[in-house]
Amino acid sequence: MNDAHLHMVVNHFPIIGIILGFIVLVGGIVLKNKTIQNTAYFLFIIGAIATLASMATGEGAEEMVEELPGIGHEIIHEHEEIAEKLALVLYALGLVSIVGWYLNVKENTKAKWVTIAALVVSIAGVLLGKATGTSGGEIRHTEIRNEGNTASPTSVEKHDDED
Repeated sequence: MNDAHLHMVVNHFPIIGIILGFIVLVGGIVLKNKTIQNTAYFLFIIGAIATLASMATGEGAEEMVEELPGIGHEIIHEHEEIAEKLALVLYALGLVSIVGWYLNVKENTKAKWVTIAALVVSIAGVLLGKATGTSGGEIRHTEIRNEGNTASPTSVEKHDDED
């Protein structure tokens, strides 16, 4: 198993974790259930840990695919930039989640403010996760690229034929 394969295996966990965690956290807030909120915190913490693995394998994956036809440095760089922003958000969310879990266990009155902070940060994470996943998918799946990211010769020919 090489870095590209490892990256493909681990890179889904942070994105899925943030989405599931967000849904669970909203449920915990609506139901006013600290156990459900703690479950969301657990998902966010696992997502932050998985982010470490994803970021650690990203550079090796880049080295393996950047010279392949139709890939190029620009599309990988765009993915890398978005992924770095997502990583920072998920690391912050992991820390907020540790604090939130602790305050919930101690039944501290400030726990609800941390829950609101986690909700706001998780919304940013969901949005960045979507952008990161899409930009990563565009690296090898040319069929999902938008007009600005299309680099393959066949897509240029298709556009010329449409006129």
